[in-house]
Amino acid sequence: MSDDKDRRPRTRVVTGGRRPEWTQGIVNPPLWRASTHLYESVAEMRARGRDTHHKLFYGRRGAPTQWSLAEALTELEPGAGGTFLYPSGVAAIAAALLSVLSPGDELLCTDSAYDPTRSFATGFLARFGVQTRFYDPLIGAGIAELIAPNTRAILMECPGSLTFEVQDVPAIVAAARARGVVTLLDNTWATPLLFPAMAHGVDLSILAGTKYVSGHSDVMIGSVTAAPDRWAALRDTSLQLGQVASPDDAWLAARGLRTMAVRLEAQGASALAIAEWLAAQPEVVRVLHPALPDFPGHALFARDFLGASGLFGVVLKGGDKGRVALLDGLELFGLGYSWGGFESLAIAADPARYRTATVCDLGGQLVRLSIGLEDPADLIADLRAGLDRLRAAEGW
Repeated sequence: MSDDKDRRPRTRVVTGGRRPEWTQGIVNPPLWRASTHLYESVAEMRARGRDTHHKLFYGRRGAPTQWSLAEALTELEPGAGGTFLYPSGVAAIAAALLSVLSPGDELLCTDSAYDPTRSFATGFLARFGVQTRFYDPLIGAGIAELIAPNTRAILMECPGSLTFEVQDVPAIVAAARARGVVTLLDNTWATPLLFPAMAHGVDLSILAGTKYVSGHSDVMIGSVTAAPDRWAALRDTSLQLGQVASPDDAWLAARGLRTMAVRLEAQGASALAIAEWLAAQPEVVRVLHPALPDFPGHALFARDFLGASGLFGVVLKGGDKGRVALLDGLELFGLGYSWGGFESLAIAADPARYRTATVCDLGGQLVRLSIGLEDPADLIADLRAGLDRLRAAEGW
């Protein structure tokens, strides 16, 4: 058998974090719920306080339930220094940024970022004394021209939230490294299975584990995996912020992680089939899916990604009345935020109101679809009926 580090990603998804001392002969690490950990003596308490990593100290420092999940996520990014868990994806983004930024620093943030990311940048970070400039997600190597003397970090999201722009991550990373700037990537869409962030030189890789890691729409959890030279700052900052993921949520997320590879493969295949079908419908302006050959960022996607997940957008003809008619009558697509679960979801999205560095004119009404594990033929039938309702509502 090869060494653990040589195992392929789908194997690491199954085997990661399952140390014998944590599982104790059981397939899954048990669920440890505790705020207080007890010691045999004062001397032991004093000694433990100097080194708490993977050792029982206090509930906020975790236990094997959390350590196992964190280590499994670290193993998905060979060469990483470690992973810290958080109670949500937004908490993970906040801690990652705070581990890098100080008052007087500047953050360059993609204009296609997740709205809570923008809100944290323009709200908390601004009050904290950090300036944020938003950049065109298609800037690529040109980002070098934006890097100022006080630029400390670049936050990417690839593909972009709602509109799915594909950034040239290697080019941005190269420009950042040349100037000593830290790079962060919200990698929730692809996960390390479809885009190994550390292999592309990213310093801090962020996941909303609520989505594909969990996979069952019943967990709020986030993670940040750090390069070795960023791990200590990330861990120290997160501990100072009092961040901790619930052991129950970590246990559920770890259970979901074991099937993430097969779910991503199935959901990605179904999503692409549905995207291709939608692209041929007369009620559709265009489909925003990086794996489609005519998508503007497809060449970068084909170069850098190992596959596509189940989230994409479709731009519809007509107005909001038709879009609402389509959405309100869907039977298999739930109307709800989040994505990455086993069930399909749909939301109306209006990204133009979030943009400040670029103009977002899609030429129609955007619907974001998260494709679950239902039969794609049934999902297509549901969408076909929705498009018929759109036509009726628009009077076509």
